[in-house]
Amino acid sequence: MAAQIDLLLADRSAASIPEEPRPAPSATPSLTYSDSSDESLDVEELPNQPEIPRRRRASTRLIAQSPADVQRITGETTTQLIKRCCGGGCCLGLSPKKKEGVDYEEIEFPDNDAYRSLKLKIDQIPSTLNGVCEVPEQTAYLQPISRPSVVPSSPAESVSSSPVANVEKALRSLDLKDFDTQIQPPSFVQPHPPHHVFAARIHNTRELTKEGAEKRTFHFDLDVTNYPEGEDVDFKVGGAIGVSAPNESSIVEEILDLLLVPRYLRDKPVLLRTTKGRWPTVWGDDQARELVTTRRDLLTWCSDVQSYPPTKQLLRALAEHATDENERKILLYICSAEGQGVFCDFRTGPHISLVQLLHAFPSAKPPLDLLLSVLQPLMPRFYSLSNDPHESFLRRDGKQHRLIEIAVTVHEADDWRSGSRTGVGSGFFQRQALKFLEAQAKGEKDPEFYIPMFKGLMANPLAKQFVSDGPMLLIGAGVGIAPFRGFVQRRLKTANCANKVWVLQGIRDSLVDELYSGEWGVHEDEVKKVVQSRRGGGRYVQEEVKEQADLVWYIINAVDGRVFVCGSTKGMGEGVEKALVEVAMSKGNLEREEAQKFWDLKKEAGQYIAETW
Repeated sequence: MAAQIDLLLADRSAASIPEEPRPAPSATPSLTYSDSSDESLDVEELPNQPEIPRRRRASTRLIAQSPADVQRITGETTTQLIKRCCGGGCCLGLSPKKKEGVDYEEIEFPDNDAYRSLKLKIDQIPSTLNGVCEVPEQTAYLQPISRPSVVPSSPAESVSSSPVANVEKALRSLDLKDFDTQIQPPSFVQPHPPHHVFAARIHNTRELTKEGAEKRTFHFDLDVTNYPEGEDVDFKVGGAIGVSAPNESSIVEEILDLLLVPRYLRDKPVLLRTTKGRWPTVWGDDQARELVTTRRDLLTWCSDVQSYPPTKQLLRALAEHATDENERKILLYICSAEGQGVFCDFRTGPHISLVQLLHAFPSAKPPLDLLLSVLQPLMPRFYSLSNDPHESFLRRDGKQHRLIEIAVTVHEADDWRSGSRTGVGSGFFQRQALKFLEAQAKGEKDPEFYIPMFKGLMANPLAKQFVSDGPMLLIGAGVGIAPFRGFVQRRLKTANCANKVWVLQGIRDSLVDELYSGEWGVHEDEVKKVVQSRRGGGRYVQEEVKEQADLVWYIINAVDGRVFVCGSTKGMGEGVEKALVEVAMSKGNLEREEAQKFWDLKKEAGQYIAETW
């Protein structure tokens, strides 16, 4: 790999030979500034003209917000763009053009806010529809349980494969072994052995952002002292944990209400049979299953009711059980070839929740087990550790407790009823944090709130590459800076590494959303530079990368030198990658394609690691 990079640089000037940068005056002494980097301005400076303030620029530019915008920009309708629509498998057939002689009928649309919020572009519906998707296959079945009057009394009888014995065995398992599903998922949801979902108690939480911040970010100290033994992996610096976040209890209750599930049945044990697939497990085998659970637990811990756009299978299931003829026709039209363009607009717009659909088509009340067959599984969310987990301990109740720390930014999306709604994972964290802080405010000394988490299944690429003590540049924005804090905490404890780590932290405004200010270590002011996009001159972190061209070029060409990037792909991630290419063009005297190849080779060698989402 090194030979490839040497060949790439061989024909270039001596300016491409890396040298340790010479310090220049800077607010952060350990960060350097490149003499060859020009600060780009939004307005040209003319002689004898008053100075024009620099305007703030957005990191991304939204040019299309509706199907009309798409047609204006491309000259094509959404139907013409079906093959490039969403990649969700919804555009398997092209929608035919309108033909003369086709009968259309006007229908009465549902008169409710939820339907209007869908913004469906439907005028008339053809009397005859083609290509309507089939009624989805039902793969989950819920059956009532009556406790057998005769309990097997011998080992031979207890291993019988009869339905009665199986149900009794499942009932005993539920009674004796299952977890408290108020704080963690049922045992069958947990990842494959030897990994476990563990209810980690919140030792403390606080909000890292201040009032006025565009997004709220919370810090959590989680007590993992009693995490189950028997796993071959440990928490790592820069590593990640998985969190099995539940759907919000009020949303689950509302869905059960809308489906007319009697309240006395919601928490009653029920036999779940599946014919194939992994659900309701997470990473289990594809096989038929039979287990005892409750309707509430399945909807709370196993099925995602808001993170994914609706599928035709879901809409078809609603149509099949809609008692209002007009609602049924609308749903069938969206599932047809004639309604393909409408479906693409419907699917690629803001994510529509199950609650919204059930309110929009109030006569559609499919059985819960059919609905569970077509909903997407509720998957774990992953969060990077923000501390050095090998060094974080505290004494409480006369015992030593081990802590891990994470930071979570609350994600919000448009909502038809409240204006915005939080994501499944970040919303759960925010609710737990606010309840914990409220309990503390009321005088509770040790409030008991939990986060169902696990380790071992997914490691952050940043943790995998942390294997040497070479120079390191950490570039991040927003909560993407969290895993870097653990790196720096460990580095600054080693004398020969204190001058080999640098951080570029992109934020909007240091007064409201600078995360972990003053919590990086004793040399924080020497290794970290904060770049603000909405205060002072207004600079983005990708601009600072170009300003620090000397430092970037020195680190990436040094022995065991590494550049890490962490944060959102849009805006920051894409901008930093472009800036790195321009640094290689400037300092290595490379053409753009050669500069891109240079970074591709560094990525293959593990020297350039980007973790973006």
